[in-house]
Amino acid sequence: MSNICPLDYRYGRDEMRAVFGETSRLQYQMDVEAALARAHASLGTIPEADAEEITRIANLDVVSIDRVKEIEKETRHDVMAMVKALTEKCRGDAGRFVHYGATSNDIVDTATALQIKEALRIIEEGIDGLTLTLAKLAKRERDTLEIGRTHAQFAIPITFGFKIAGYAQEMLRHRERMQQLKPRVCVGKMSGAVGTGAALGKKFFKVQEAVMKDLGLSYEPAATQVVGRDRYTELICLLGNIATSLERYGTEIRNLQRSEIAEAAEPFDQEKQVGSSTMAHKRNPMMSENVCGLARIVRSVITPTFESQVLWHERDLSNSSAERFALPHAFVLLDEMLSKMDWVFSGLTVDSDRMLRNIESSQGLVMAEALMMRMTEKGMGRQDAHELIREASMTAMGDGRQLRDVVVEVMASRNLKFMTEAEIRDAMDPSKYTGGAGEIVDRTVSDVEKALKRKV
Repeated sequence: MSNICPLDYRYGRDEMRAVFGETSRLQYQMDVEAALARAHASLGTIPEADAEEITRIANLDVVSIDRVKEIEKETRHDVMAMVKALTEKCRGDAGRFVHYGATSNDIVDTATALQIKEALRIIEEGIDGLTLTLAKLAKRERDTLEIGRTHAQFAIPITFGFKIAGYAQEMLRHRERMQQLKPRVCVGKMSGAVGTGAALGKKFFKVQEAVMKDLGLSYEPAATQVVGRDRYTELICLLGNIATSLERYGTEIRNLQRSEIAEAAEPFDQEKQVGSSTMAHKRNPMMSENVCGLARIVRSVITPTFESQVLWHERDLSNSSAERFALPHAFVLLDEMLSKMDWVFSGLTVDSDRMLRNIESSQGLVMAEALMMRMTEKGMGRQDAHELIREASMTAMGDGRQLRDVVVEVMASRNLKFMTEAEIRDAMDPSKYTGGAGEIVDRTVSDVEKALKRKV
């Protein structure tokens, strides 16, 4: 059979794909069945020996996925196929206690919680790795002058390290959101057909608590047949939020790598890498473009996840098929994106000379605010200074001249002597107008070191 989904042959790292593979899913479900048997035994509702037997056979070495699939062709029910496969492998009478008191979604949702728990661990590692890379880059480029841009136009000077520090702080916020999220999404259930625990008898609450403690999960305190899907919605929205941040960074690199800007560029293997099949000179920001495209797919599963919250009464099946796509795709692609952006920033080429030339190409106009503020400090009214600089800027742009030269002429023509030409030049030095950019980088590096408990 040919692969259709790109996750099967193009995207995704092995570790994350393994979490959501069909064999792993089956193993997680059997782990839940074994935990259920152990919980019953600990409370005296089934024999200890039977729980040990169920635990012994609840693994892929004993119960094969091929056998489960074979049974599913007959039952047309994946969980019941797994239960039957487990039961037929049990020695003695232990099989009668497989799935004892449970409904399918007790197993499915709890197994999904185990998948989510492991997937979040991998994502958090990716966030930490990227955050550390960004902090290192910010520290390295702390004082590298670059023009800030608003509305895609020259604004005032910043440093490249300051820009990257903003990205690092954003990733720290995502890390904090993820830590806050974990207790709300790593949640299973063991409460039966509609959540009342009737089939589990008088020890229902203790059984559920014992199962979840065994598996390292929380439990749904008032379930229907399923764990509340608001939890999944919050999870997917966070993954989409992180993906969008990565798209933002990728978009910035793509713009900075434009031929006419050329301030930064992705790593490129000049010996072997090909940028175009026909334009041999091309060095394209392909990885950043790839990340931007994948972010759209991650966000695309947000809508069906919201819609899967709306189930009839205590539960219908409309969420199941959508979630089989949404959760694996969001996690696998986000993990891929984090790895790729880490690679981009780890090997990013930064052209500080080009950044300075771009600042200089503005004819000094990017220092208009700095000059206005200096004039105000020297005694000129703020609005008067603004109007003088505005008029001079229009003249400088129209005539293709340096702003400082036009300002000197205007001041001379109006007999304004509160600033010398040397003071004007000093006020228009971009290296002296980056405000607290350097300290912001320093503080960000410190924040990263505290959060990650690692030296930058």
